[in-house]
Amino acid sequence: MKVIIQRVKEASVSVDNKVTGKIGQGYLLYVCFEAGDTMDKVDLAVEKISKFRIFNDDEGKMNLSLSQVQGEVLSISQFTLSWDGKKGHRPSFDKSMQPNEAKIFYRKFNDKLTENGLRVEMGIFGAEMLVESKNDGPVTFILEY
Repeated sequence: MKVIIQRVKEASVSVDNKVTGKIGQGYLLYVCFEAGDTMDKVDLAVEKISKFRIFNDDEGKMNLSLSQVQGEVLSISQFTLSWDGKKGHRPSFDKSMQPNEAKIFYRKFNDKLTENGLRVEMGIFGAEMLVESKNDGPVTFILEY
């Protein structure tokens, strides 16, 4: 499982020119599930994301969590994070979880974030999406489990 976390001032996602998710300050998450991932990994990622302190406090230190700044989450499914570029010039996605299973994991991942008190907006799983964001910092982290 891989998650890219970007701290944003705002972000949105559109499918077929229709906005399907939009947030103000918060996290833009790109989420990828790989073959062999488990719900335990999902739980670890949700725990980290829910408590991650990457917003600046009054002293300019990364010390505040998403809930402390009343931030939101925009979650985007992104299977291309599982790419393997060791051979050739065309990326391979052999490590990706099968789409039907990944869709279930993605839904549960977002449900668990919501259960942890976070407001979550989403893209549409498997769709071609246009993602727009205003990165804050930029501040970007990669979680791998």
